[in-house]
Amino acid sequence: MRAIPVIAIDGPSASGKGTVAQAVAQALGFHYLDSGALYRVLGLAAVRAGVNLESESEILNILLNIKIKFEEYKVMLEAVEVSDAIREEPISAAASKVSAHAQVRRALLDRQRAFRQAPGLVADGRDMGSVVFPDAALKIYLTASAEARAERRYKQLIAKGLSANMADLFEETTLRDQRDSERAVAPLKKCADAIEVDSTNLPVFEVVALVLQHFAAISGKR
Repeated sequence: MRAIPVIAIDGPSASGKGTVAQAVAQALGFHYLDSGALYRVLGLAAVRAGVNLESESEILNILLNIKIKFEEYKVMLEAVEVSDAIREEPISAAASKVSAHAQVRRALLDRQRAFRQAPGLVADGRDMGSVVFPDAALKIYLTASAEARAERRYKQLIAKGLSANMADLFEETTLRDQRDSERAVAPLKKCADAIEVDSTNLPVFEVVALVLQHFAAISGKR
């Protein structure tokens, strides 16, 4: 598996990980893993089932009994597309809570690692470089200011016709950063061997170009 290169892109919510990772994967012809979508689907299923998000056993039971599938860039839950539903703010908050459970994260490890297929993989999340793919060829820590990330979420939600409040989004962004960074299992952090990229004032195409340049440099040394 080490012969199959992985580009791990980690960072806080709304830092642009997904958009950048998809573009990099497309440019290289690599597979793409949106690890956050797995937790979002689980959060959605848990909310719909009305279970206690703080109960590890209840969340684990949900995980072991649902069918999650990715079809191109569509996210399917029990054969029903939930690509938009999992991006709603209440589900984002639920995803952050269910992802804090140690047994849930362990149960999802093999499912995530199965995405590592030739010719390569671009994976985005919060622990791709630290836990899921510690031997990744390239580790990127993509960040941005909390204000910029809240504004991005606001624009995304408005563009989808959903209601949004900037003040609430900023508060949720900072609270989620705190939860993700302070959780006991696989906390959000920059790996010692990761390259930090601040996207606050950078357009997406420049961030994508930077990642591709770093990967080309590493590939040239192999």
